[in-house]
Amino acid sequence: PVPGRVRLPRRVRAVGPRRATVGMLTGCVQGAFFPQVNAATARVLAMEGCEVVIPPAQGCCGALSLHSGRPEQAGRLAERTVAAFERAGVDTVVVNAAGCGSTMKEYGDLLGPERAGAVRVVDLSEYLAELGPVARRHPLPLTVAYHDACHLAHAQGIRAQPRALLSAVPGLRLVEIAESSICCGSAGTYNLLQPEAARDLGDRKAERVLATGADLLVSANPGCTL
Repeated sequence: PVPGRVRLPRRVRAVGPRRATVGMLTGCVQGAFFPQVNAATARVLAMEGCEVVIPPAQGCCGALSLHSGRPEQAGRLAERTVAAFERAGVDTVVVNAAGCGSTMKEYGDLLGPERAGAVRVVDLSEYLAELGPVARRHPLPLTVAYHDACHLAHAQGIRAQPRALLSAVPGLRLVEIAESSICCGSAGTYNLLQPEAARDLGDRKAERVLATGADLLVSANPGCTL
């Protein structure tokens, strides 16, 4: 079941002195299935001193079209996404879905380097690590396993930043998942087009996660979370 829609304001003011102004991608799968993640992303960015701009008509970034071998359709969606953030007056876009971020960082291949350079795309964990913390971290006495989304770890090369952010939470114990570099079975549209192989990967990943004994599993991609 799809959860109730969470309406986000067009602009979320920074808490305390404003350190930056950024755009935020709401995404298709993230917005539909995990709207609370988008709301939390805006809250965290605001707590870290960012004014967050959320264009209401940003649409799909084109990632799923690209995964499905439809580059022309992906290009049209990419252009619309870039234009939405240009109209919003931001040059940095923070993305909390690894699949979206991976494709958006490759807009140069779809739109050409000049057009792709209109906005800078950064993953949420990448941006927060770069920005540095100012918000207070409250204790969270949990054992947490972190799953490396393929589109984050392999495509974007982002592995250390999410772990560093989690490790900075007081009382949180971070544990590693065996075979962390192996896909969970989601892989964009792979779980829809190759369900049997995806299920085998998913079962294998689930066994490795359960073996950690963690209280909580953290992922940086809605497809993986699903």
